[in-house]
Amino acid sequence: MNFIDRLIAWQNPIAGLRRAQARRALAYYEGAKPSRQRKSRTDNSSPNALVGAGAAALRAHARYLERNHDLCRGALRVMVNNIVGASGIGVEPQPRRADGTIHTEYASALREGWRKWARRPEVTKRYRWPLAQRLAAYTWLRDGEMFAQQLIGPVAFLNHGSEVPFSLELIEPDFVPLDYDDLGKSIRQGIQSNAWGEATNFWVYKGDPREGTTFLTDSGLKAIPAARMLHLSTLDRLHQQRGVSEFASVITRIEDLKDYEESERIAAKVAASMTAYVKRTDPDNGYSSDNVPKGEDGQPLPRDLRMQPGMIIDSLTVGEEIGMIDSKRPNPNLVTWRAGQLRAFAAGVGASYSSVSRDYDGTYSSQRQELVEQWVNYAVLTDEFTGMLVQSAYETFVWIADVSGKIPRPRDVVSGTEDDALFIGQSMPWIDPLKEALAWEKLVQAGFASEVEVIRRRGGSPRDVLEQISEFRRQAAEKALMFSSNIASTPGAPATTSPAQAEEEATA
Repeated sequence: MNFIDRLIAWQNPIAGLRRAQARRALAYYEGAKPSRQRKSRTDNSSPNALVGAGAAALRAHARYLERNHDLCRGALRVMVNNIVGASGIGVEPQPRRADGTIHTEYASALREGWRKWARRPEVTKRYRWPLAQRLAAYTWLRDGEMFAQQLIGPVAFLNHGSEVPFSLELIEPDFVPLDYDDLGKSIRQGIQSNAWGEATNFWVYKGDPREGTTFLTDSGLKAIPAARMLHLSTLDRLHQQRGVSEFASVITRIEDLKDYEESERIAAKVAASMTAYVKRTDPDNGYSSDNVPKGEDGQPLPRDLRMQPGMIIDSLTVGEEIGMIDSKRPNPNLVTWRAGQLRAFAAGVGASYSSVSRDYDGTYSSQRQELVEQWVNYAVLTDEFTGMLVQSAYETFVWIADVSGKIPRPRDVVSGTEDDALFIGQSMPWIDPLKEALAWEKLVQAGFASEVEVIRRRGGSPRDVLEQISEFRRQAAEKALMFSSNIASTPGAPATTSPAQAEEEATA
C-alpha cells in the first residue's frame, strides 16, 4: 500500500483495502490472464526437459515430411543452397608476420594443402568437402543438430584422405542418445559436462542404433572427448544442450496444407471425371414406368448412356432429363489461401517465400527488398554454420599440418595467427545486373567500396580473378588481340565509355 492507501485505510479500512486490491488486479499483464479466447500456457519447463520430451519425435516427423512433401524438400534445398552453396564455404588463409602483413608463402602452402584435403575430407571417402558441408547443413536444419568427430593422427583401420593425417566422421544425431542420463557423472542427454556446463565428453553409440545390431545399453556407448567433437545445433534458449528441428514450429501448418492440397487434388480428379444422372420428375408431370421400353420378359431394357463426343440421347422418356454433377472445383480461393500458408511456412523455417513457392511476381523494388531482408537470415545461418563446423575444422587442419611436418609454420609467422582466415559465404545474387553494376561502379569511383569487395559480392575470389585477367591479357597480347578492357587499362589510351556509363547516359 502506498501513502494514500494507508491514509485512506486509516480513516476507512475497507475502502483502503479495496483500493489496494484494485491496484493489484490492474498490475497484471492482460496476456497472462486465461480466458475463453486465450488458453493458459503455464508450462515453464527447462529447455533440456522440453527437448528431451519432443526432439526425437520432431526429428522423425521432419524426416517424414522431407521424404514425402515436395515443399519441405524444396525449402531445405533452398536454405542449404543459400547457406553453403555449390562450392561450400570458402577459406582464404591470412597468417600474419610481425609487421601485420600476410605471409603469402605460408598462406599459399595452406591454401594448396586445404584444397587437397577437401577432395576426401571424411572417413568414407564418398563426399568432397562442398558436398560434406551441404549434407551437414541439410542434417542440421532438418534434424536440429549433427555431429562430426575429428580423427587425428594414426587411427586403427583408417587411411586418411590426404597427406595431412586429419579426417572427419559425420554423425547423425541418433548416434548420441537423447535418453541417456547419468546425473552421478553429470551426463544429460548423452553429453557430459563440468560444473560450469561446458561439454567434456559426448557419449556415442558404437554402431547405428537403428540397425538392430547395436547394444542399446551402456556397453554399446563410447565416450568421445569434446575437444574432438564438433556439434552443430539449433539452440533457442540458454542452457539448452541438444538442438531442435527448424520445422518444429511449422509442422502443424505444413501438415494441414499437405492434407488440404491432397483433398483438392482428389476433388479436382472427381470433377474432371464428368458424371451425369437421369433425373425423373414425379408422376404428376408425366413420368411413368409404363413408358420405359421393356423386353419380352417385361423387364426394362438397359440403356447405353456412356458419354461420347457429339452423342445424341434419344432414349429418354417423358418426364426424364439429364442432370450434371457440379463439384465446384477447382476452388477459386485455393491459390490465395495456399500462398498465405506458404508465406507463413517460409517465414517459420527461415527460407525465402519466392524461392520456396517459385512465385517471382512483383516489381524490381519489391523483389530486391525481399531478397535483402531474407539474405540477412541466410548470412546469420552461414555465420553459425561456419563457426560450428568449417572454422573449427580448418583450425584443426592447420594445427595437424604443422605438428605432422606436412606444412610447418614458418618462424616469422606470429604465433596465434597461423590459423587466421577469411571465411567466404555465398554472395547475394543480383536481380537486375545492369542496375547493380551501375550502383557498384559509382561506389568504387567515389571511394566508398573497393574492387575486391565487388568481386567477393559477385561470389568470386579476387586472387583468382587477378590471375585469370593477367593470364588472359598475356595470351591476348601474344596474339596481337586488343579488347576494350585492355584499351582502358593502357597508359595514354583515349578514354572509353563503359557499357554501364553508356546506358546511364542514354537513360538521362
